[in-house]
Amino acid sequence: MCGRYAASARPDELIEAFDVDEDHTDEPTRSVLKNPQDPPAGAPDWNMAPSKQAPVVLTRAPRDDADAEPRRQLRLLTWGLVPAWSKDVKMGLRMTNARAESVLGKGAFARAARSRRCLVPADGWYEWQVSPTAVDTKGKPRKQPFFIHRADGAPVAFAGLYEFWRDRELPEDDPGAWLTTFTIVTTAADPGMDRIHDRQPLVLEPDQWDQWLDPTETDPEVVRHLLEFASPGRFEAHPVGRGVGATRNNGPGLVEPVAAEELEGVVDPMTGEVIGT
Repeated sequence: MCGRYAASARPDELIEAFDVDEDHTDEPTRSVLKNPQDPPAGAPDWNMAPSKQAPVVLTRAPRDDADAEPRRQLRLLTWGLVPAWSKDVKMGLRMTNARAESVLGKGAFARAARSRRCLVPADGWYEWQVSPTAVDTKGKPRKQPFFIHRADGAPVAFAGLYEFWRDRELPEDDPGAWLTTFTIVTTAADPGMDRIHDRQPLVLEPDQWDQWLDPTETDPEVVRHLLEFASPGRFEAHPVGRGVGATRNNGPGLVEPVAAEELEGVVDPMTGEVIGT
């Protein structure tokens, strides 16, 4: 499943790419991290990991006027969905992904799937391929990280869900009383990409964004149709360095391809050929 991704676009670039009406990325938000986020939330991040705050696009009516027309917003949300009924924020660590096939019927995600849907902008995502031939120093199959991105170079828009969680120990008007979190919807991997991992994020096309983001579209059948979307052939993948495995590492070098001579027991996702045997 999707556990790391790259998101290098700045808010002004996302506002243009996703036709955003309101930028809220400069507003104070609650974080679940013990230490300050590095890079800071909203800055380019080539190693976005669970529990970090990330730019997310959603459509919602203004807080002070529920009768107003919903507007497309850019906000910083915490990755790892915490249901409203959760006793604490720890549940978010287990809710970074939601399976498209079951999300409408699963208690933690069902309500959000019906009316709190969002888009998670990204350059692409990382997956780790288990080698069929090579082992590490412990005798376990080697895992090779890949970076997967759109072949046309366009921004990636993951289908996501978001949720509000209230800290009952704090006053409602305290900015820290509310935590807004999100999860990334996953689906079966495309042919070829399934040689890396059997799951991938559900990536929506621009002509689907309005309907996916529309909070008034609550018909489960309409949502299910969007969740079943597939369009094989949109993505390319290349192996990258193992540095992405440590969250402290960052920078554009993480998405750079690794030379073929450095690979050992890696399956080419396009041909099925084992490289470095």
